[in-house]
Amino acid sequence: MTAPETFGRTIQLFLVDGTATGLRKVTIHGWTGVTFVATGSTFAALTARLELDRTGIYILAGPDGEAVGGTRVYIGSANSVRERIKQSADQRTFWETVIAVTTSDDDLSKGHVEYLEARLISMATQANRVTLDNATSPSEKRRRLPEADEANMEQFLANLKIILPVVGLDMLKPQPRAVTQTATPIAQRTSGEMTFEIRHKSGVQAQAVEEDGEFVVLEGSEALRDTGYFQQSYIGLKENLVKQGILVPAREGFYVFAKPYSFSSPSAAAAIVLDRNSNGLTEWKVKGDKRTYSDIKQARAMSEGPSA
Repeated sequence: MTAPETFGRTIQLFLVDGTATGLRKVTIHGWTGVTFVATGSTFAALTARLELDRTGIYILAGPDGEAVGGTRVYIGSANSVRERIKQSADQRTFWETVIAVTTSDDDLSKGHVEYLEARLISMATQANRVTLDNATSPSEKRRRLPEADEANMEQFLANLKIILPVVGLDMLKPQPRAVTQTATPIAQRTSGEMTFEIRHKSGVQAQAVEEDGEFVVLEGSEALRDTGYFQQSYIGLKENLVKQGILVPAREGFYVFAKPYSFSSPSAAAAIVLDRNSNGLTEWKVKGDKRTYSDIKQARAMSEGPSA
C-alpha cells in the first residue's frame, strides 16, 4: 500500500488591527473556511464582524480549574455565530480564547454545522487532551448528511485540524500510541522509538520515549516524593497527576507511574521524576548509553542539515 502523499500548506494569518495581541483572521489558500481568534479584550471586535452573522461553529477555551495545567473547552454551532457566541460566553467564566469558524461564501447549512459540532466533540473526546464543558455529546449517527456533504465536511475538519494547533489549541491531535495502546507490551508499542532513562543516585528510575514531538514517561517509572526541593511551576501538575491516579504512592519516598503520561517537554518530565527543577536535556540519557537527550537532538539536527 502506497503511503499518502503530503504537501505543504499556505496559511494566511491576518492581524485585523495590526497588532499581535488583537483580533486574528486565519485562512488556508483554496479553502472557503474563515477562522477568527479573539481574547476577552478583543471579544467585542469579534462579535462586531459581519462575517459572524452566518452559520458556523465556535470554540471557547481556557484553563481547567479542576485540572492544573489542563484546558477546558466548549464547542458550539449556530445559524448566527455572532448571537450564539455571546450567550455561550456570558454563561461561562473559564474561557480566555474564542475561536469562531464560518465560510467566506456562507455555504454552511444548519445540518453542516451540527455535523461539524458533533464530530468535533467526538474527536476531542477521543483525543482526550481537553476537558469538555459540553453537557451533552450529540450523536454523530443522528446528524447524518448526504454522502457528498459528509465528505465535504470531513475535508472541512481536516483543515481545522491544521489551523487549531497553529492558533494554540491542539485539542484534536491523537495521543501517542505509547499512551493509548497500554494493552500492548511496552517493547512492542514503542518499537522504533529511542528509549531514554533517568537513573539517579537517589534510586529513582524512569523510562520515556519521544513520539511525534511528545515526551512520554512510561508506566512503571518512578518519581521522587516529598524531597523538599520541589519549588517550581510543576508542583501543580504533580498534584494533578496524583489526583488522576497517574502517580500512585509506592515505596517510601517514591511514586510510581501507574499509567504512561505525555509531557510537553523532557524538562517537565524530569521535574516530575526528580521532584525539583531539572534540565531534561541533560537528565534524560539514552537507555544503556551515556548520550544525553541534548546529544541526540544535536546529532539529528546535524544529520538533517539545512533545508532548501
